Amino acid sequence: MGSVEPSTLDYSAPPVQVTFDGLLFDMDGTIIDSTAAVVNHWEAVGNEIGVSPEVILQTSHGRRSIDILKILAPEKANWEYVQHMEGLLPKHYGADAVEIPGARSLLDCLIARNAPWAIVTSGTVPLVTGWLGVLNLPAPAHLITAESVVEGKPDPSCYLLGRERLAVTGADKQVLVLEDSPAGIRAGKAAGCKVLGLVTSHTAEQVLSAEPDWVVRDLSSVRLVATPGDSRVTLEIREGLVAKSA
Repeated sequence: MGSVEPSTLDYSAPPVQVTFDGLLFDMDGTIIDSTAAVVNHWEAVGNEIGVSPEVILQTSHGRRSIDILKILAPEKANWEYVQHMEGLLPKHYGADAVEIPGARSLLDCLIARNAPWAIVTSGTVPLVTGWLGVLNLPAPAHLITAESVVEGKPDPSCYLLGRERLAVTGADKQVLVLEDSPAGIRAGKAAGCKVLGLVTSHTAEQVLSAEPDWVVRDLSSVRLVATPGDSRVTLEIREGLVAKSA
């Protein structure tokens, strides 16, 4: 992942501290970077189904495979095929995935403080559990996957379900979504959450166009600084993106 950014953007916003009742993490591009693995995987799948891998990759990030296949190869758009296909990805290309900087540290801190968090992803259960196992990352108590909802991102159903699972559905509850894709950012906003956008898989302009509340390079700019005495957590967000006039 990674992107070329224009000179009018820099990451110099002063630190801010914000308290949340729960955190909802996207997976790919937020906790892990499996770009190289996904490219190799879709090349193999594209050859199998007779669709150019380039065409698939143009629209696949942040979206469910089943939704992509409904458009490009409807005969393959079923959960049996998608789960099998995605389950092979970590097995065949596990060495091609890495952690997003700061992800493990943040998750470990949340677990140590017993803070409420979940993964909300466009991937299937075999894909997500496969990556968590390959990279030895902590599994959440709550996992919302492609199979969990009828409509994928940018529809907010997945993040609304994430809020429900964490019991933070009230309008008085402050929930943070951590996302890298414009589709996911829009889903989080539509679910009534604050959104932290990561510039890992898309350009800064693409991330900004989805209107997240904060933008950072990756999770190395986020740290847990306090727990107010209940299940809430206070995060410090550093080195946020600042748009300057050219």
